[in-house]
Amino acid sequence: MFPRQPATVRSPSLALPHHTARLSLRSYTVDDVDDSLAYYASPTVVTYVPWEPWTRAEAQRRIVERIKRTQLDGPGSALSLVVELQGRLIGDVVLWPVDETMSRGEMGWAFDPEAGGHGYATEAVHALMRIAFETYGMHRVLAHVDPRNEASLRLCERVGMRREGHLRENAFIKDEWVDSVVFGALAAEWLHPSDLGEWNTIA
Repeated sequence: MFPRQPATVRSPSLALPHHTARLSLRSYTVDDVDDSLAYYASPTVVTYVPWEPWTRAEAQRRIVERIKRTQLDGPGSALSLVVELQGRLIGDVVLWPVDETMSRGEMGWAFDPEAGGHGYATEAVHALMRIAFETYGMHRVLAHVDPRNEASLRLCERVGMRREGHLRENAFIKDEWVDSVVFGALAAEWLHPSDLGEWNTIA
C-alpha cells in the first residue's frame, strides 16, 4: 500500500509588514525601483543568478512583477518581500511552493553588499523560514546554492539548514552548466532566534 500524500490546503494570508528584531519585511511598491537597482546593477550581486545586471528598464519591469507576489495562495504563486532596515531597503527575499500540496517551498535572496557583516541576511532569511513554517504550515523548505557562492553557503548553515546534496551541472546559467548545492530544513527541526546566537556576530 502506498503512503498517503498530503492533501492540497488553502494557505492563510500573511500580515505585512513582518517585523523582526531589527528589520521589516514588506511587499514591493513602485517606489522600490531605485533602491533595488542600486544593488541589482552590480555584477557582483548577480554573479550566481540567471540574469545580467539590471538596467533601469529591467528594474521597472521586475518590480512590477514582484509587486503582485504578496501571498502564497496556490501552486505557481510566490511571496516576494523587500527587507528594510530603519526605512532603508537593504535586500529582498522570495519564497515559492514547489508542489501542488503547498507543503514544500524554496527560498531565494539578494542583499546589498554595503549592508553585509551585521547579520541582516541571516535575520531576514530566518524570518522567511518562520513565515514558511508557521504561517503557511510548510513541512520542508529548501534552497539551491551555487557552490562558488560562499556567502550563501554560510548563510544556509547559519539559519540551521542542512547540506543535503551536490548536484553536478544541474543548471545552465549564463552560458555554462553550473553545480547546485541543495540545503533543506524541516518544520520539526528549524531553529529559533535564541538558537542562532546574536544577530550582530554573524555576517
